[in-house]
Amino acid sequence: MPTEPVSQLSLTLDITGRLIATVQEGQWADPTPCPDWSVRDLVAHLVAGNYLFTSALRGEPPPTVRGTSRPDGELPGAYHDSAGVLLDAFRQPGVLERVVSVPFGSVPGAVALHLRITEVLVHGWDLARATEQPTTFPEDLAEQELAFSRGKLADIPGDRHPFAPSQPVPAGATAIDRLAACLGRDAAWQAPSPGSGA
Repeated sequence: MPTEPVSQLSLTLDITGRLIATVQEGQWADPTPCPDWSVRDLVAHLVAGNYLFTSALRGEPPPTVRGTSRPDGELPGAYHDSAGVLLDAFRQPGVLERVVSVPFGSVPGAVALHLRITEVLVHGWDLARATEQPTTFPEDLAEQELAFSRGKLADIPGDRHPFAPSQPVPAGATAIDRLAACLGRDAAWQAPSPGSGA
């Protein structure tokens, strides 16, 4: 795992990007571990989130364009483009020390960076489960963000519920499974079998 935080984000974006790039044509409408979200919805959410954080880091108004209106075939390229501008925004001088406003609240840029790494990790896990691909995120990176997430969950205001309650995991679960479960995922979730009606 890289030690430099922006390089950690770059690695996370790259691994999730490879998962997105291998989504098959017939998988975009498939369900994911995120209730009511298809693979298409999940990828569009990642694209929109990357642009939202980019605008926050640049001190710009939130973007109005969302990825949901794009044809499925354009989503991998849209994700790649959004990841590039996000990394550029995080590489601005002084951005990690500056307070920025993101959906979680007003936080230092360094905290915003961890929030984005965590979201891309967990949604990468969602995507891997939905499309039956292996999760290849580094264990130490997932462990780092699990510790970060556990520390930050207590800071979420009581009237906001961005995550489902944490779920149990079996003994010996991987770090990425434990991170996903910490943020409300069922670590045992599997894509429904064709013809199962699920």
